[in-house]
Amino acid sequence: MTMYFNTSQIILTNRTFDHAEKLATMYFRLSQKDMKAHRYEVKTLKHLEDHEIVDRAFAHLCKYHYQKGENISHPEEFQFFRICLQDNRILDAVERANSFIKLVPLMLYIATHELVHVIRFNGGESDFDAPLEEKVKEEERVHNITRNILKSSADVDLKLVIDCFCDQYNIGDICSIEN
Repeated sequence: MTMYFNTSQIILTNRTFDHAEKLATMYFRLSQKDMKAHRYEVKTLKHLEDHEIVDRAFAHLCKYHYQKGENISHPEEFQFFRICLQDNRILDAVERANSFIKLVPLMLYIATHELVHVIRFNGGESDFDAPLEEKVKEEERVHNITRNILKSSADVDLKLVIDCFCDQYNIGDICSIEN
């Protein structure tokens, strides 16, 4: 049976992403304006397209390219990232952990991890369309950065998430879509 976030879990998730964005902004020394330039949105499982649903990660990062307007002589092109949360995988991990892993610390790790990807891809520090071998190395770098961002403010529950989940589970996955 597929599990979806309920209303209170969605509210918690939104707050967690706000907190993760503040942490990432401080870590990367970005202004609010700089952070807003990193276009992204967060969608939960209920609102995902088929290609955005994966069974191997807690979140799936997709990159979309859009051309704003139809005037070819004056095209305005932009890209943005969609963080596709896999509610069922996240809720299953919390349920299987039998109260040891809590939703908020797990979501904070996931949110921070995905935002690090968005910032690094937008900043040119990593290539979204890199070959698989480079993506594996980038995933290791992002895990390390995520740990560094979170370790100073980590309570017992977050430390448990960092210890248990960061090495054993695939936190994120990526795909690119052009429209």
